Amino acid sequence: MMSTATLQSKKVKKVLVIEDEGDMCLLLNIMLNGKEMELDHVKNLTAAEEYLQQEQPSVVIIDNKLPDGFGIDFILFMKKNYPAIKIIMISGFDGSAKDVALENGADLFLEKPFTKNQLFDAIKGLMN
Repeated sequence: MMSTATLQSKKVKKVLVIEDEGDMCLLLNIMLNGKEMELDHVKNLTAAEEYLQQEQPSVVIIDNKLPDGFGIDFILFMKKNYPAIKIIMISGFDGSAKDVALENGADLFLEKPFTKNQLFDAIKGLMN
């Protein structure tokens, strides 16, 4: 019979990716495949809000430029309503977004392009 502690350590961590670019979603999937985490994807902030009402991921990876708004603004919503979730913002457009993202509560900012190891180390660090 397994103890509760053993069950907890075997539990797969959920990661939500909020990204509208199909190529980037595919790349993140490939980079994190087989890493003892379950990836879910949504393409906009509305879908992300609906997802968070149902699920509680350990980590959210969010892009800044999304079809229905900016990830930077959504960080405030997540921190207010789901303070336990760790947030990694990814962006390739604007270096100034980094400061605002971190001020708004992002735990980490990764500038595109980033390596597989940078991404995995970031997620692993936030989950521990």
